[in-house]
Amino acid sequence: MGTCYLTSLTVLLTQVICYAQDTKEILPKKTYTTQFIQDMPPPDIDGSLEESTWSLVPWEGNFVEQRPNENTAPDHQTQFKILYDKNFLYVGIRCYDSEPDKIEKRLSRRDGFEGDWIAIFIDSYFDKRTAFGFLVTAAGVKADLFNSNNGENEDPSWNPIWYTKTQIDSEGWTAEMKIPLSQLKFGKLQDQTWGLQVMRRLFREEERSVWQRLPQDSPGFVSEFGLLQGLKNLEPQKQLEIQPYAITKLENYEPEAGNPFLTGQDERFTVGLDAKIGVTNDLTLDLTINPDFGQVEADPSAIALDGFQIFFEEKRPFFIENKNIFDYRVSPSQAGNTFGFDNVFYSRRIGRSPQGFPQTEAGEFVDQPDNTPILGAAKFSGKTKDGWSIGVLQSTTARKHATIDNHGERRKEIVEPLTNYFIGRLQKDFNDNNSYIGGIFTATNRETLGNPINFLHRSAYTGGFDFKYQWKQRSWYLAGDIIWSHVRGDTTAIIQTQKSITHLFQRVDAVHISLDPTKTSLSGTGGNLKLGKAGDGHWIFETGFTWRSPELELNDVGFQRQADDLRHYNWIGYRSLKPDNTFRKIGINYNHWSVWDFAGNHNLLQFNTNSWQHWKNNWFTNIGFNYEPIQFSNFALRGGPRLRLSPEISFSNGIESDGRKKVQLSLFHNGGKALDNSRNYYGLEFGFSYQPLNALRISAFPEYRTFNNKLQYISNIPTDAGTTYLNGTVEQKTLSMSLRLNYTINPNLSLQYWGQPFISNGRYSEFKEVIDPLAKSFNNRISSYQNNQISFENEVYGVDSNLDGNTDFTFNNPNFSVIQFRSNLVFRWEYIPGSELFFVWSQDVSRFGDPQSPLFNNLKDQLFNGEKPKNIFLLKATYRFVL
Repeated sequence: MGTCYLTSLTVLLTQVICYAQDTKEILPKKTYTTQFIQDMPPPDIDGSLEESTWSLVPWEGNFVEQRPNENTAPDHQTQFKILYDKNFLYVGIRCYDSEPDKIEKRLSRRDGFEGDWIAIFIDSYFDKRTAFGFLVTAAGVKADLFNSNNGENEDPSWNPIWYTKTQIDSEGWTAEMKIPLSQLKFGKLQDQTWGLQVMRRLFREEERSVWQRLPQDSPGFVSEFGLLQGLKNLEPQKQLEIQPYAITKLENYEPEAGNPFLTGQDERFTVGLDAKIGVTNDLTLDLTINPDFGQVEADPSAIALDGFQIFFEEKRPFFIENKNIFDYRVSPSQAGNTFGFDNVFYSRRIGRSPQGFPQTEAGEFVDQPDNTPILGAAKFSGKTKDGWSIGVLQSTTARKHATIDNHGERRKEIVEPLTNYFIGRLQKDFNDNNSYIGGIFTATNRETLGNPINFLHRSAYTGGFDFKYQWKQRSWYLAGDIIWSHVRGDTTAIIQTQKSITHLFQRVDAVHISLDPTKTSLSGTGGNLKLGKAGDGHWIFETGFTWRSPELELNDVGFQRQADDLRHYNWIGYRSLKPDNTFRKIGINYNHWSVWDFAGNHNLLQFNTNSWQHWKNNWFTNIGFNYEPIQFSNFALRGGPRLRLSPEISFSNGIESDGRKKVQLSLFHNGGKALDNSRNYYGLEFGFSYQPLNALRISAFPEYRTFNNKLQYISNIPTDAGTTYLNGTVEQKTLSMSLRLNYTINPNLSLQYWGQPFISNGRYSEFKEVIDPLAKSFNNRISSYQNNQISFENEVYGVDSNLDGNTDFTFNNPNFSVIQFRSNLVFRWEYIPGSELFFVWSQDVSRFGDPQSPLFNNLKDQLFNGEKPKNIFLLKATYRFVL
């Protein structure tokens, strides 16, 4: 099946490449010529544009609208000038506005993008794929973006040192920028040409205007830039920044009687160092020693009943910056439903919670570390003038022990070995920077001497090759990747990998895999191949095929949900290109997916149609429908046989009001049900954002979800008659709310609060066992226990399946109620550019409630019962030396 499909796809790709003609209109590129400042003082960065130095170059303007209309005259014009000297680029911008009292001056922290703003984007590599963006709002708040993959990826975590001021006058508002050349990357050429775009947001009309025309059907962003010329004899700047920091931390919590490790208070003082060294102008070495990420916001609460791991975004600054270079998603697709979070490199594996837990006896107390300290990390990354993107990351995490106390006698057991992580990424542009090829290699090596943890891999390696070929001015593309993994370890580690929910080699009906208890290594492959059209007209599409062999294993330093999967996907979309009397923009999409395993079983057929609408009044809506006539799961019974799931229909719908208003409302809900009513779910999220003052923004987003499943896995229980695949009916209800308050005193001084109460109750009933997992009828798949077959005492169920008066097996009550409240209060002061002072108060309340109690009662009883929450107070000071 797979070979046949790949052969057909190859023929199709060959035909498309042969017959697609390069007929797309090539837009003329505007050119701006700058001037070197000589024999004159550089401009003062005060926002006035009054210095005589600006007279060295003429004003450049003639902006055109980019949205909602395209290539029409904007409501208000914009002009700019650019100068440079041997160390800095200077930008002066005049944003005309006939109603200056209506200019929106909303305050926010850096990278807030609130209100009216102006931005300059510079492609100093001139590779038509990457750009450095510098943005300032009318209120003087600066933002900066690193764009990669032709604008598809934006990294707002990039925080270079630069300077800007704004002023409002009778003609509108002005902005001045001073950008160090050390913050840009460029080669050593006598006469340079860079890509250039200037973009303005007129907030009250939600209008974007641009210097270089940017058509609505452009296949990308950076490739459409105009040209910046006149840059002569630039000397590449070698960046050198050193940022030491000191942190004092106090934890306060409810003491536990008799536990010598939980006395109610812990203190810690640490120091560390971050450094950024420009090895060349193109390539940077980032170093961190003893990093602490205490000011990072906590992860939202979540519970997954399907057994798979939950993906959480990376929030730690060291790993976020330049993350685009290390990104290697296994099967990204426009269609989705291809495990888009799966990645060869998932930085949250570095510094994770220890994976081991010591064996203890009754009466013993354990001091279990919360995370694994990162001893040090180095990151070498950048892009050369020859089109090579290079990323090398090396990190070492500490050996961690748990301490066990037995009436004053203490011993230590290792719970995480000393581990070294290596990631190497390389890409090369070709075809006039329209295409690229690349590769990745990762290595995870754990210590084996002393007292190693035998259920962890001693070593894990992955390698990959990826490419993207684009033609017809990047409107058409052919892209793909292939990966390989190899893990080694004790037989215990490899058995655990084979039995994990990602693989389930012990599946009793699988003919193509089997559990091998003698193995000490495992190797697998995966990959993706896709063809698509991204621009040039109303219609866009993508079709592709992705696979993961049963042995593929990425989870040592990557993220992977499941293996043994082959899937074909199609996506086609239609979008409007001009606004009309009803919509600013509208689109409709169609998707379908087919999924097989490596035994040839057809496990899923799913169809989807969805539409999104940007209304003339600046409201947004979307709606989508799914139909899944074929559903089988190799994972639902956790090593049991393949299980048929009933056909299902589902929907999603969202509404969001005009974001320009002081009050913005939103609502999103989705739901679905099996056609035989064996499963249903519904989720509702609604909320508001309120901006009573330019400096203050408040938001609250409650969320309520229900999940009911008559075939919810509980356990696989060995009995005299074989294995009983125990399931039940679950009714799960989840309630949470995300609260935020942002108060910005000025662009460098802010106060932020985030809090999330969370509760999830799960009640089980109607216990049953699976007897015919592939039966078409739901009732034929199961055998339900009658009242006279099941008993309940002391939170334990007993089952007498054959009614002979003897209990055949028991299982614990699976009901649950999890209650949490997490919050962060962060005071941030950037007292000089690049140097900051943080004061953080974090709070964590985690409780178990009564599953039979209503959600609100549980919240009230558990969160406000007087038991002391865990409080963390942190003070962090940094100073950034720029040499």
